[in-house]
Amino acid sequence: MSRSAYEDHFAAENLPARALWPDLINLDKLGYPDRLNCARDLLDNAVSEGFGGKIVLYAPSGNWTYAHLQAEANRIAQVLLENLGMSSGERVLLHGPNTPMMVACWFGILKAGGIVVSTMPLLRSKELSVILERAHVRLALTDHRTSEELFAAKVKTPVLQNVTCFLNGELEGLMEAKRPEFATVDTSAEDVALIAFTSGTTGMPKGTMHFHRDVLAICDCFPPDVLKGEESDIFAGSPPLAFTFGLGGVLLFPMRIRASTVMLEKAPPPELAKACQQFGVSVVFTSPTGYRFMLDNLAQLDLSKLRKCVSAGETLPRPTSDAWFEKTGIRIIDGIGSTEMLHI
Repeated sequence: MSRSAYEDHFAAENLPARALWPDLINLDKLGYPDRLNCARDLLDNAVSEGFGGKIVLYAPSGNWTYAHLQAEANRIAQVLLENLGMSSGERVLLHGPNTPMMVACWFGILKAGGIVVSTMPLLRSKELSVILERAHVRLALTDHRTSEELFAAKVKTPVLQNVTCFLNGELEGLMEAKRPEFATVDTSAEDVALIAFTSGTTGMPKGTMHFHRDVLAICDCFPPDVLKGEESDIFAGSPPLAFTFGLGGVLLFPMRIRASTVMLEKAPPPELAKACQQFGVSVVFTSPTGYRFMLDNLAQLDLSKLRKCVSAGETLPRPTSDAWFEKTGIRIIDGIGSTEMLHI
């Protein structure tokens, strides 16, 4: 693979020795080039292929097309480079619930050549401090409604120098002066694109690093062969984007096939079920708890558009699986994944 051109070498210097990397069989069959930025493949190429006017993100706050998402991500990329002084290869922490602006920030970081470090919206300052220190994060973008704990973490974590809020006008004000066009930074397929932190159930949370090619690989292996999504599908799910189950199922998988998805800030079973009905969701990602709730309320729900269901996050009990199949005719896909593997 091509050598990284990142200015900040923290991620590369903290990878294991190459001799210790896993032996990924059949990777060549995916046909990825040496130079690859996953944001270009997932977003820029969708617009250039003619999908610019299609809705990519449905949300209670308003729907976004592929072209609008690209323009906002382009503006955020310029803010990161021109206003916040981000270096290529630098980690940028994202904090907040699933919203279109969160998605735009995710793509903006990658388009600018940065590395995304997404965090669960309910994390407290102590937990955020661990992530900030371990990933050496200097910059953070946060939903202002979940910013309190991040600002508290900033006080006791000197490495974090700048926190910029969105959905309160701060980031948006910086974006106003930027152009909707931006040339996505050229990266290597083996440049780190994101650092996903484990939950810490076996001790301190561990940062798992994933390359630009890995972001596409999870879209090009399990989904085409098992999920078999279609361009006309509308995806939705309960996991936040910081949980890699949610990142793949709620964002990456639909965008890879130029489908649409629903961004839900909070998605407990009742809200997810309501969204499935409201937006005509056809592919859903949630836990067995979510399926049990919908089973108990099928008489009050119109889930006629559902055609694919994926479960993860906890063990799928056989009775739940069988009851769902009996009442809907859909067999739940039982996914087993881990942060270390990025997705199912």
